[in-house]
Amino acid sequence: MYSSKISGLGYYVPENVVTNNDLTQWMDTSDEWIQERTGIKERRWIDPKTGDTTSSMGAKAATIAIERAGLTNNDIDFIIFATLSPDMYFPGGGVRVQDLLGMPTIGALDIRNQCSGFIYSLSVADQFIKTGMYKNILVIGSENHSGGLERSTRGRGVTVIFGDGAGAAVLSRSEEKGKGILSSHLHSEGKHAKELALEGPATGRWVDAIMKDNDPDDVSYYPYMNGQFVFKHAVVRFSEAIMEGLEANKLKKEDIDMLIPHQANLRIAQFIQKKFQLSDDKVYNNIQKYGNTTAASVIIALTEAWEKGKINDGDLVVLAAFGSGFTWGSVVIKW
Repeated sequence: MYSSKISGLGYYVPENVVTNNDLTQWMDTSDEWIQERTGIKERRWIDPKTGDTTSSMGAKAATIAIERAGLTNNDIDFIIFATLSPDMYFPGGGVRVQDLLGMPTIGALDIRNQCSGFIYSLSVADQFIKTGMYKNILVIGSENHSGGLERSTRGRGVTVIFGDGAGAAVLSRSEEKGKGILSSHLHSEGKHAKELALEGPATGRWVDAIMKDNDPDDVSYYPYMNGQFVFKHAVVRFSEAIMEGLEANKLKKEDIDMLIPHQANLRIAQFIQKKFQLSDDKVYNNIQKYGNTTAASVIIALTEAWEKGKINDGDLVVLAAFGSGFTWGSVVIKW
């Protein structure tokens, strides 16, 4: 069986910076209120004038990752695209990227696991590589949250958290043993699905029903999050997923060189860091700059950490995420 390694990384975020103070034009909030609860100082939101979309941002990140892998678009055998905010209800973003990058008629798979989307995508790609089916797989996480957020005081509990952006990784076949992706671990608990969800428009509550009711208090087409409930579950599941990955590879928390947690809330990441007794140089957070970019957050943070020289050959890197579904998971990598 082959090994799979990350051969290229890239990310793209819109140029439009939205600070906490900028949000006060739409809602009753403050920089202090947002930072105290989330750690976020600013985020990137697409400027509609630019024409950026979930798919086009993914394609821009992918172009960087493919070039850094020393490959061309024609070398990619398969695309896995993670998002909760596709350009269209269907088809998904994977086929849009295939078209935008002028790739051959390779397969494209979309994964809808929200915050854990990149973790799930990386795990799926790893299996394709290890079994020998594909040699180079493009894995993308991309989100356009700003197009669907409620910019009002009523929606501030969700709106202040989320940002737009995309990240991409090229996963390639390797015959080097003991390096690359060592293991991945995936979980779900669907009974909590409605604690972090967007219920409509969807087949269970389609556009005509929403328009028929004409209810100004109907928020089913905006994201909903039970913040405290999600926080309490996140800190538990994050810890479990990380420990599961370490134990599966007979490793200890002291072996971690870099932990890249999903950028959901800086307080969650700090809680996990303290629990695992990791120093600041062993955990990478960038939620302060970008907010929560859901499926894109882990890959954007991973790329930034690598660009800054915080990840080096032979390092043990752990990726972990928790989010809507509930779904969560971890990936353990020997760089």
